[in-house]
Amino acid sequence: MISGDVGKPGIIVICGPTGIGKTAVAMTLASRFGGEIISADSMQIYRYMDIGTAKPTPDETARVTHHMIDIVDPDAPFDAARFAEMAQACIRGLKRRRVLPFVAGGTGFYIRALIHGLCKADPPPPELRRRLQQEARRSGSLALHEQLGRLDPDAARVIHPNDTYRITRALEVVLTSGEPLSARQAAHGFGASAFRYLKFGLHMERALLNERIDRRVEAMMAVGLSREVRSLLDRGFSGSLKSMQSIGYRHMVDYLEGRLSREAAVSTMKRDTRRYAKRQMTWFMRDPEVHWTSPDDIEAMSDRILQFMAAAP
Repeated sequence: MISGDVGKPGIIVICGPTGIGKTAVAMTLASRFGGEIISADSMQIYRYMDIGTAKPTPDETARVTHHMIDIVDPDAPFDAARFAEMAQACIRGLKRRRVLPFVAGGTGFYIRALIHGLCKADPPPPELRRRLQQEARRSGSLALHEQLGRLDPDAARVIHPNDTYRITRALEVVLTSGEPLSARQAAHGFGASAFRYLKFGLHMERALLNERIDRRVEAMMAVGLSREVRSLLDRGFSGSLKSMQSIGYRHMVDYLEGRLSREAAVSTMKRDTRRYAKRQMTWFMRDPEVHWTSPDDIEAMSDRILQFMAAAP
């Protein structure tokens, strides 16, 4: 869907679940329209994490300029607010050069933060944050996620049980204010935007996507995902880091540290990736502004982009 005031910078958003081909579509369209790509992927921001994040190759980045990739180390703090600030700066720079930005990725929260901003929440009492951090270390993220499920079930449904940072933040909000984070976000409305935007959501039949995901996991293993994770551990990046607890990396840490066999790690990685793709689709399907299309329907997307550009001042 096309949205926004014609006096605002225009962006093209390409979203959808993991493994569906967002990078390929963004590359094709950006090449056709002389655009550049802003990654909206919460893992591609990290240096040294290339294979497991399906980061664009050096050849791809040489053909089309990519932004918001390889910008922090795996142990650096990073969140949606910082992403939005940095991506907005990229868009302003592209606007000055009259280059069309293509925002491509599957992290829906980052895309929403970029386009609509974030609802504000007061910082929690330091003692509460310390208590939750201690509980996470003692009992694990799953125990915190179960607590969140009782206090804010809507937030718990969209936050992964291994995402300790977002679980803790949601608990801080509800325990400090008595109001669930999900309710605050709903009240925020996420309406006004600094941009004109055209959103494409990529979709395909579920069984086909699952097959693509399984093949991609196997390809990642074939080109050295376990070696990449071993290199990260050797660099001193702990397996308990938020970045290292993401899909693929936590599975390889468990394999390398002897908690899972290679076969079990790969099987579990495939399962968890399929589940993640399902959650992503649930998120994006809630957005009425997304125009759903097949990854192969490049011509139809190009026609809509031409209409979008024609409406610009």
